[in-house]
Amino acid sequence: MFRRAWAEFIGTFGLVFLGTGAIVIDEISNGRISHVGIGIAFGLAVAAMIYAIGHISGAHINPAVTLGFALVRHFPWRHVPLYWSAQFAGAVTASILLRAMFGLVADLGATLPSGSAAQSLGLEIVLSFLLMFVIMAVATDVRAIGQGAAIAIGATVCLEAIMGGPVSGASMNPARSFAPALVTLEFASHWIYWIGPMVGMALAAVAYRLIREDGLPPHDATNGPT
Repeated sequence: MFRRAWAEFIGTFGLVFLGTGAIVIDEISNGRISHVGIGIAFGLAVAAMIYAIGHISGAHINPAVTLGFALVRHFPWRHVPLYWSAQFAGAVTASILLRAMFGLVADLGATLPSGSAAQSLGLEIVLSFLLMFVIMAVATDVRAIGQGAAIAIGATVCLEAIMGGPVSGASMNPARSFAPALVTLEFASHWIYWIGPMVGMALAAVAYRLIREDGLPPHDATNGPT
């Protein structure tokens, strides 16, 4: 489990460093990456980390994903604290490194609502629900496992980042939001980025479990791509 936790640390580090790093570089380069490019960066980062560590830890790289899997018994509850610790530590390490390299540029990619808190919360719940629904399909259903899981999940993250980024920041990941908030001490409306992903992904895990065909063999989400 400690090897899996190290994989989660590295995977979450990679996601936050590459994704929020794209936001920072976009700011200092006067928009050369663009909003669409930032969405693509997040999607590709997720896909790359899934390919890299999916066979080791399941590549959750998101505390809300780990919670969703645990709720539907695809991940042992006793290992949740270890995975969460690794994920948050990896994310914070990435934000600290970005600050050391570039300073407090673009709030290090911190997620902040551009409209009302209710609007951003609703968007985070729906985006997280859809992302976890895709993850459940390709990571726990033996009919879909191995059929381009990284591409499917990465593409979903990319699409949701492009669509929801201008409103809520399209976090879908408490670790991704907590790290830059901690390093910049920017916690305005931060609760949105805990409640939204946790609620959305928990609901999606249960929803997919309800529509999934009965009688299929279970799959351990620590040993397959997520």
